[in-house]
Amino acid sequence: MNLRDKLRGLLVRLYARRVEGHLDHAQVPKHIGVIMDGNRRWAKASGSTTVHGHRAGAEKIEEFLGWCSETDVEVVTLWLLSTDNFDRPRDELVPLLGIIEDVVRTLAADGRWRVHHVGTPDLLPSQMQTALKEAEEATAHIDGIVVNVAIGYGGRQEIADAVRSMLHDAHDRGVSMEDLAESVDVDMIGRHLYTGAQPDPDLVIRTSGEQRLSGFMLWQTAHSEYYFCEVFWPAFRKVDFLRALRDYAARHRRYGG
Repeated sequence: MNLRDKLRGLLVRLYARRVEGHLDHAQVPKHIGVIMDGNRRWAKASGSTTVHGHRAGAEKIEEFLGWCSETDVEVVTLWLLSTDNFDRPRDELVPLLGIIEDVVRTLAADGRWRVHHVGTPDLLPSQMQTALKEAEEATAHIDGIVVNVAIGYGGRQEIADAVRSMLHDAHDRGVSMEDLAESVDVDMIGRHLYTGAQPDPDLVIRTSGEQRLSGFMLWQTAHSEYYFCEVFWPAFRKVDFLRALRDYAARHRRYGG
């Protein structure tokens, strides 16, 4: 690293401390959703392989969760694999699944996070399903940030699964379709989502400059604030995170009022 890069790094750290010093923890979002985008483009820009890009993105996760712990965030949802990602070439998908499984096991072994899977388990390889089940069981007692790992996740699929779960529940309780139709409301559907009784995301961060949700938590983000960052996910820094929190704190959430 040359002198110029060292000075730039020092200035960024000083700026981050300044932003953090002015951060009002009472205005910090309790639930943050993250669309971790840009691993492949980061790899291409750095002259590396796609697999290396995914590994670099995976390595960023624990660092990010550490920042969340410092700022009183309570729930984080990480979108690791969408239902659409299964259409990727096998030579990319297979290593990606292995990297994601390593992430799940690492988060569980860390001892600071309570891991919860959101997604459709049946879409995943049996080994991944086992890793997720073991991670949830091993961390169920931890009083730390709830980390939702969205793997095999799609927003439309989640709503379809919620409706299916609601119908099965009604059938098991002997409720007729007519009575169910009369009683359905948004709260009932919400209880059958993957996130269940969790609070909805206050803030959704998407990296890499793309400004769309791509199906991320379509139901839960109805009133969320969005922050779109130009930086690719593997290059996401603490100062970028703090800027997102500062931007969120400056907004006045009206909820339609």
